Amino acid sequence: MIKETAMPGAPDKETIRAELDAAREKLEDFQIKVKEAKLPVIVIIEGWGAAGKGSVLGKIIRNIDPRFFRVVNMDKPTEEDRREPFLYRYFVQIPEAGKFRFFDTCYMEEVTEGVLGGEYDEKTYRSRIRSINTCERQLCDNGYLILKFFFQIGKKEQKKRLEELLADKNTAWRVDKDDLWENRHYDECLSVYDRYLEDTNSPAAPWYIIDATDRKWAELQTLNYLNQGIETALRNSDVAAPIRQNPFRLLPAPKLSDIPLDKTIPEAEYKPELDRLQKRLRELHYELYRKKIPVIIGYEGWDAAGKGGNIKRIAGALDPRGYVVEPIASPEPHEKARHFLWRFFTRLPKTGHITIFDRTWYGRVMVERLEGFCSENDWQRAYNEINEFEYELHNWGAVIIKFWVQIDKQTQLARFTERQNTPEKQWKITDEDWRNREKWDLYEGAVNEMLQKTSTEFAPWHILESNDKKYARIKALKIVIKELEKACASVK
Repeated sequence: MIKETAMPGAPDKETIRAELDAAREKLEDFQIKVKEAKLPVIVIIEGWGAAGKGSVLGKIIRNIDPRFFRVVNMDKPTEEDRREPFLYRYFVQIPEAGKFRFFDTCYMEEVTEGVLGGEYDEKTYRSRIRSINTCERQLCDNGYLILKFFFQIGKKEQKKRLEELLADKNTAWRVDKDDLWENRHYDECLSVYDRYLEDTNSPAAPWYIIDATDRKWAELQTLNYLNQGIETALRNSDVAAPIRQNPFRLLPAPKLSDIPLDKTIPEAEYKPELDRLQKRLRELHYELYRKKIPVIIGYEGWDAAGKGGNIKRIAGALDPRGYVVEPIASPEPHEKARHFLWRFFTRLPKTGHITIFDRTWYGRVMVERLEGFCSENDWQRAYNEINEFEYELHNWGAVIIKFWVQIDKQTQLARFTERQNTPEKQWKITDEDWRNREKWDLYEGAVNEMLQKTSTEFAPWHILESNDKKYARIKALKIVIKELEKACASVK
């Protein structure tokens, strides 16, 4: 891609100066329209060492109100970073609607250094490319504008700039050993960079190669592409994203109406079995920590189905230092202003830890769908986006366990009534619970569709028959133990 790009000659200095003034003014005007249209803008700047990336970035952001942007410099991943999914430290940085986020290097550096340093084999490289392309496509489908720039200079020009920087004690600190290595191995790096750019180039998030031999010319090219991208995005803001095919194999899922709810456990068996299973789960938790296996347990189900009590029995067996329960309510304003999965990405466990979600990202295709909190295009796309999200977590090495806690309508009514008539339980029942009950049939249809479209081999749904809460607790413990034993056995 770099090799095949013919660099056009720069205009004369007078032309560049005049066009720069116009381009800067245009960006100043666009920042207001970006805010008004609630357009989130991601700008990724990559390129050779000493190509002038920081200098150009510094000039561009002068044209934007500092309240509307943030610059992120992604350092090399730390050991702590490596305990998170590959995309975690990048995805958590995405901007709110109406704001800019500038990345002074992004995931390209991590991937290409992994290849050049021999840390990545071909399989790992392809996995990273798939993750990046999927993430960028999802962001674009959800209304983000992504602009990616690669600053190109030749080997001789880079060497000259590095020598000039090193000759001045006030700028020598800007040159590190990686820059010098890159120049000595320019052709090898060029080949790896070129492949990466080609593999991550897409119509929705294309790469723009910037001729960086002249800094003002580089600034003008970047501003022009930035302005063009914003103008196009504003014009297309009402265009719905396509509903994409699901690429994953789906498992058969029962309809809720076909699930028998007469399963029970004798009272005399419950306590001994609970103690036995909790003891085994406690042992597994220590093994998970030692083997650095992350675990994600998600609960969905009817109001009053017994999710809280079920979670309590799982959590009661775990070391409190190694797990967290995340109760998911309506999104806060800063969460609602980002991709709907952002608030879940920020709550993922580190390796060796467990996160239990009391309600999950599936709210997108249930409550948000039925209450009109998102568009039909949003929730229709979400099935595939959720499957891709869970596949990313699976590839990271996470165990994903998803429970739907099922009861019948009569049992729910009895539990609602008990809560309402028992003073110490009244906090558990709200007017919203009663309103949702009136929409039982609509919710049942949405849940059936959710189960059918998101029960994958790597993240299947498990149904907990919870007319008898104790039976559901024992079943959940057995499923968790089985999945964790399988994961532990696969890691030496």
